[in-house]
Amino acid sequence: MNISFMVVSRVPNLVRTVLVAALLVGAVAVAPQASSDPARAGTAPAPVVGPAVACPVDPATPKRQLRAMWIASVANVDWPSRTGLTVAQQQAEYRSWLDLAVGNRMNAVVVQVRPTADALWPSPYEPWSQWLTGTQGRDPGYDPLAFLVAEAHARNLEFHAWFNPYRVANHADPTRLTANHPARVNPGWLESYGGQLYYNPGIPAVRVFVQDAMMDAVRRYDIDGVHWDDYFYPYPVNGVSFPDQDTFAQYGAGFATVADWRRHNVDLLVQEMGQKIHAAKPWVSFGISPFGIWRNAGTDPLGSRTSGLQSYDAIHADTRKWVRQNWIDYVAPQIYWHIGHPAADYAELVRWWSGVTAGTNVQLVVGQATYRAGASGQDPAWQDVTELTDHLTLNRSHPQVVGDIQFSAKDVRANRIGAVARLVADHYRRPALLPVPPARGGSAPGAPTLTAATRGSGGVSLTWQRPATGSTTGYAVYRLPGDGPVDACALADGRHLLATVRATGSTGTYRDATAAAGSTYRYLVTALHRLHHESAPSAALLVPGDGSGTFSVIVDNAGSGFTASAAWGTSTYLTTRYGTNYRFASPQAVSDVAWFSAAIPATGTYRVEVWHPADPGYHSAVPHLVATSTGTVTVNVDQRTGGGQWRTLGSYPLAAGTRQVVGVSRWVAGTGYVVADAVRITRL
Repeated sequence: MNISFMVVSRVPNLVRTVLVAALLVGAVAVAPQASSDPARAGTAPAPVVGPAVACPVDPATPKRQLRAMWIASVANVDWPSRTGLTVAQQQAEYRSWLDLAVGNRMNAVVVQVRPTADALWPSPYEPWSQWLTGTQGRDPGYDPLAFLVAEAHARNLEFHAWFNPYRVANHADPTRLTANHPARVNPGWLESYGGQLYYNPGIPAVRVFVQDAMMDAVRRYDIDGVHWDDYFYPYPVNGVSFPDQDTFAQYGAGFATVADWRRHNVDLLVQEMGQKIHAAKPWVSFGISPFGIWRNAGTDPLGSRTSGLQSYDAIHADTRKWVRQNWIDYVAPQIYWHIGHPAADYAELVRWWSGVTAGTNVQLVVGQATYRAGASGQDPAWQDVTELTDHLTLNRSHPQVVGDIQFSAKDVRANRIGAVARLVADHYRRPALLPVPPARGGSAPGAPTLTAATRGSGGVSLTWQRPATGSTTGYAVYRLPGDGPVDACALADGRHLLATVRATGSTGTYRDATAAAGSTYRYLVTALHRLHHESAPSAALLVPGDGSGTFSVIVDNAGSGFTASAAWGTSTYLTTRYGTNYRFASPQAVSDVAWFSAAIPATGTYRVEVWHPADPGYHSAVPHLVATSTGTVTVNVDQRTGGGQWRTLGSYPLAAGTRQVVGVSRWVAGTGYVVADAVRITRL
């Protein structure tokens, strides 16, 4: 991106499972009518719709937020740091960039893979990039793009492949291109302007070719997004017109001006590329990072209250139209000015872009000028350590903003004046899930099964099984402090989100090295879809702080481990319940057991406990069935008293495996509701 304009762009751009279920799914609550009156205990209760839970959240720990940085390859801005590095050196450098992203709790990288009509993969369309080896067309000895994607996914970072559609070279000499370069094979496609070479966007064959060249990477590699920056028609050179008059004469019929025709050419590029991407891989996002100003309000009443270069007019990019037409999935405008800038106020541009994206399916991500923070020669505002973090604080007042991308990786690492560290401390305190793209489909996978949580010298090691249903690409790991019921808002934001893990194979693992000795925790895991839909949680595993109990699982009635017939109602009537609700039914001589299932990690002896609210109108001898390895044991529980706490049914031999362990039966004489709320199983 060019930085020479009046308003500049950028340098070359180069647990408790019930509480989660209540959060994710609105529940219909059924309250027992005057359940303290035994005469009513056997009557059918009237349904009552419970109020929706309004959860306060900490804006510093959002549940979902895109956090990324650009990694530019053109001119070796970020990676590789120079040409001619060995394969091992290139790969080590790239891994260090990913480690930087993970260390700053980012969840995506935007990596430039087609910087100048070349490729960082073995493309059948274009030559190997010169920025790898120093010589265009020279094989680097491995497939960089395959490596880039695999390493990002191993850290559960989204990989957005960054392409430049029309730039051919940062010089004006076609003979420096490889002999078989498409620009030399088709010299009529090429234009020289401002000391650089470009494909002519007005030639239909060019548009098809560049789309095909980019789609080759989309089809062959497991990328998560296609990303373009702000280079369409080149930025204008004072007093020099882009030399496409002959092309306009050939293809511009029906357009009153060359400017309208140029915008039409770019519109077609954007619209068609989005269609091709989603036809090939519906889960791949298409995002564009345009120059921060579309038009000024002084020129167009639909524009922003700014007075800088207008991308609509200067580079023929009608970015507002692309958003309003939903041709792209996200827009990441380069809002590279400080708050209060006289020509382009950051606050004004965030307001304007929020208004443009409102009511569309396009997500708004802000491109941040990290390269300015603490750098010499910048406006004094950028010497203030709070400028960058203040941008993200301001973003919170605009719900359309779902994240930020930092330009660029080397500036994130430089952390001049501590600006990046301050931003991370203020806004990236905890990990975050990626936002779910609107209107893109997909659905949450089934819940995973958390099978073990074991404390050792290096922390707590977790193991889980992949969900049996749905498409899973990753997992979210949560840690809640303490034991006992937790309110329904505990997972409304990211305060308890510990990590995300890429899905590989039938099992998953994670080691919590930050678990404090002597502290009691509950862990749970959710499964994540490719488009970031989140499953219901696993049953929670308890890790006591005193070191007792190598395994403890809590299964709640609202979790995936509970099953019951439609005869069992759902109630929030008593506050001594576990979590947000419980199940109840009338006594009847039928085989209708409400079952709590659990994954028992190993054959052994386990303590089995139950939790229920208590009420004088409940039953005095509710049968609880424990499926032991030597047969089923029945324990009767008086649910009129002793509620709101764990009550021990006994210790029993249980066999390893996932099965129904504890059941609550309605087959009992007498009156009074029978209740099924929660079960805890602890290995002794």
